Amino acid sequence: MRRGTAFKRMQSPFIWRRKALKLAALALGASALSPLFAQTRDPIRLALVESMSGPFANTGEAVQRNLAWAVERVNGRGGVRLPGGARLLQLSTYDSKGQAEEALSAWRASMDDGARFVLQGNSSAVAAALIDAIGKNNERDPSRQAIFLNYSAVDPALTNERCSFWHFRFDAHADMRVGALMSVMKDDTKLKRIYLIGQDYSFGRSTLAEVRRQLGAQRPDVQVVGDELHPMGRVKDFAPYASKIIASGAQAVFTGNWGNDLTLLVKAAREAGFDGTFYTFYGNALGAPAAIGDAGVGRVLAVAEWLPNVQTPQAESFYRSFRERFPDPADDYVHVRMQLMIEALAQAMERAGSLDATAVARALEGADVSIAGQRGRMRAADHQFQQPLVVGVMDRKGAPGVKFDVEGSGYGFRVVKTISAEEAEMPTTCRMRSL
Repeated sequence: MRRGTAFKRMQSPFIWRRKALKLAALALGASALSPLFAQTRDPIRLALVESMSGPFANTGEAVQRNLAWAVERVNGRGGVRLPGGARLLQLSTYDSKGQAEEALSAWRASMDDGARFVLQGNSSAVAAALIDAIGKNNERDPSRQAIFLNYSAVDPALTNERCSFWHFRFDAHADMRVGALMSVMKDDTKLKRIYLIGQDYSFGRSTLAEVRRQLGAQRPDVQVVGDELHPMGRVKDFAPYASKIIASGAQAVFTGNWGNDLTLLVKAAREAGFDGTFYTFYGNALGAPAAIGDAGVGRVLAVAEWLPNVQTPQAESFYRSFRERFPDPADDYVHVRMQLMIEALAQAMERAGSLDATAVARALEGADVSIAGQRGRMRAADHQFQQPLVVGVMDRKGAPGVKFDVEGSGYGFRVVKTISAEEAEMPTTCRMRSL
């Protein structure tokens, strides 16, 4: 795909057109130039390479909203201050269709369009392909080097054995997320049987392996009564999986599933009558709370770097600002880490005093940024962002600690555990070749 975003949805022409125009306007609004800037300085192009069509299109749209809002904030203060004058950021979206080959084609198109900063996250398989391709490109053609900023691809290998000087991850990787959930699970003395299920690709496989490892170390008394992988994005009916979960006698399910694979799984389990606990990476968003309903109250846990019900005035103001910008309940999915990522990039450009990829990458290695009371720093050894994590449990809006719900569902997440950046940090095996 060359430019812009492709939306291939089974919708009426009117709805399809309205949705496309809405997102196109959002992207343009994030990069709109004032007359003065338009006459003097070209914008700095950021290429979002993400799934904007297919089964995970909703996750791509959520990312686009978050990044557009972050870009608007930088542009609202005048842009990135550079020696030749300030320059605004421009966010352009390229549809990967959730496939690695499509993502590589989209990234190459973005390079032809002048973008040297690529943003991606909603697939570790795609991220791995981009890391490899960008590394080879930068070595082969120093005049067209690019930097890869990753906001959600959490396969631990990406900042361990596959680490790269050109790749920076701003999300906690899967092992760190498992550790956060395990800090809650280890205190659940009633838990004796658990079912593990995940998507059949690198991230899903590594997540379940890490759950087994941490269970063995912290809860050897818990029996794993199921451990399986399913095709990613292709299962339309999870009823057979729900039946196996119930038949196993599991008291809890652990899953790293995301997008529709999570929503359909928890919905099937609810409809089948499963009344156990769900330990999830992403149970707090993209339709999951509404699909789970009352059955999830007190039973569905999720881990994140931040939740709307973090009890601080800064967090509440931040969340209300996002909802004012995107008032539609269906658009309610805000990520502080994506805001921190764009802030870190803008500050790195200013410290580098240029847009040279090597200079900006070196400046990013020292990133230390804060937004809404959330502070994170980049670890130079492996380019893994270090920040606090929180675990929340699903409850009804209005219950103690649940001021805000998710996507207008009537259900939100109450923070039950806060893990400091130091507690969440894990060692790395990265042997990065620095420039």
